Amino acid sequence: MSRIKLLLSTVLAGVMSGLAGCGGGGGSDGGGGGIAPAGWVAGVFNPASSYVAQCAAPRGGTNPNTGGPFPDVQGSVLTENNWLRSWSNDLYLWYSEIVDRDPAPYANLAYFDLLKTSGMTPSGRPKDRFHFHLATSDWEQLAQSGVAPGYGATWAVVAATPPRQIVVAYTEPGSPAVAPAANLVRGAVVLQVDGFNAVDDGSRAAVDALNAGLFPDQAGESHMFTVQDPGSATTRVVTMTSVNVLSMPVPTVKTIATPSGTVGYMLFNDHLAMAEEALMLAVDQLKAAGVSDLVLDIRYNSGGYLEIASELAYMIAGSAQTAGKTFELATFNSKHPTIDPVNRTRIVPEPFQSTTDGFSVPAGKRLPTLDLPRVFVLTGPDTCSASESIINALEGIDVRVIQIGSTTCGKPYGFYPQDNCGTTYFTVEFKGVNAKGFGDYTDGFSPANTVNNPGAVVTGCSVGDDFTRALGDPVEGRLAAALTYRQTTQCPAASGFAPPGTAALSFEEPLDGIVYKPEWLRNRIMRR
Repeated sequence: MSRIKLLLSTVLAGVMSGLAGCGGGGGSDGGGGGIAPAGWVAGVFNPASSYVAQCAAPRGGTNPNTGGPFPDVQGSVLTENNWLRSWSNDLYLWYSEIVDRDPAPYANLAYFDLLKTSGMTPSGRPKDRFHFHLATSDWEQLAQSGVAPGYGATWAVVAATPPRQIVVAYTEPGSPAVAPAANLVRGAVVLQVDGFNAVDDGSRAAVDALNAGLFPDQAGESHMFTVQDPGSATTRVVTMTSVNVLSMPVPTVKTIATPSGTVGYMLFNDHLAMAEEALMLAVDQLKAAGVSDLVLDIRYNSGGYLEIASELAYMIAGSAQTAGKTFELATFNSKHPTIDPVNRTRIVPEPFQSTTDGFSVPAGKRLPTLDLPRVFVLTGPDTCSASESIINALEGIDVRVIQIGSTTCGKPYGFYPQDNCGTTYFTVEFKGVNAKGFGDYTDGFSPANTVNNPGAVVTGCSVGDDFTRALGDPVEGRLAAALTYRQTTQCPAASGFAPPGTAALSFEEPLDGIVYKPEWLRNRIMRR
């Protein structure tokens, strides 16, 4: 299985994904329908069902999701492209902005990459930065288990062009990264990878070596790193062998005693299926401790399942503040004003989820609550999608959100994963709005004192990431600012990152660093 790759070049930072595999899925226009004419006529679209599961390489064997055969029949690259074209025209949020091209000359993934808008946000960034695909087998493994090849070190790329800066953002418990032979900690700087200079070498050979070493494709790969630990003047060499790492979505939960009451701290890194149980346990722990405030650290939480976000927002606010209120309302394109085109149900507001949804705890179990009137949220440019929906939903019911950190990524959009012929496609299908009808944060949420603020303003303080301290340390920059603001309502001098205001500048190179995760974790994913 291949992983997302960070292209460390002399020009720009970029992300490459090359995933292959097979698996099951479902469809908005599912079912058979027979083979439709393949000739292209601009602006004329056959139903997607005319082409669904007609594959250049049909899958054989047993579908692990159903226990039966896959629906695939013999088709071609063209029938797969025709399905992509019709499916996108039906469901893509900005379908009218897609340039209709003849699908015949293109490979599948190349054609899919063209089926999106070229529009821009008010600050000059591409409106659709979120179009992606995964091999269905990879999607199913990552979404359910959180297992992916690596070392258990999540890298933050503070500068992606020479002179580069690559540091450890956080590590997974029990992984090779924290084993005695490596002992990597937050803030450790990567200076070399397999003998190539990670700071200054802009050659193609170095770029390839950095990608291969930092982001291994599979378990069993061995790579050598020269690192400099925080506070140290010397370097050391570490060799790590990749394994299938289990992500811990809620690795740190603690309490902090203050003169005005006990403050809870929760580090929440991924909206994975297993996060359902982990979040419940965390809230139970903080409730038992009698916390009067919560600091929710989602600076590296790029998204995932929207239902998990709804559950956490409910657990923070409690039933009295959420009863009968909207967590999020999904709005689709103009072809689908009243009926959800994927699950074929009437579009109604999504309530705050008060019981488990069956991700990692049996469905229907009552969720614990903290019943807090406010929450401090630590954010960064990796705070995206489902994480942003927590902020927006709580603001929508007047639970006060105090944002400490940097401007978030800006993604009020979401997807239903769609498999066809072994690839799961993610195209923007809906926009989420809160109980007040607000969802216009395409340039993110920004703390109120952010310099050159491009985002939707939230009460709080602009504070850059602090790699010199462990996450959860009360003197770590963002947590310390939250604790101080709680007592004084005063902010330190603004130091957090705000995206540049022109498209000519690279949004992907903030001083805070960008954490590169599997693309599906940078999104708002809706289950059917």
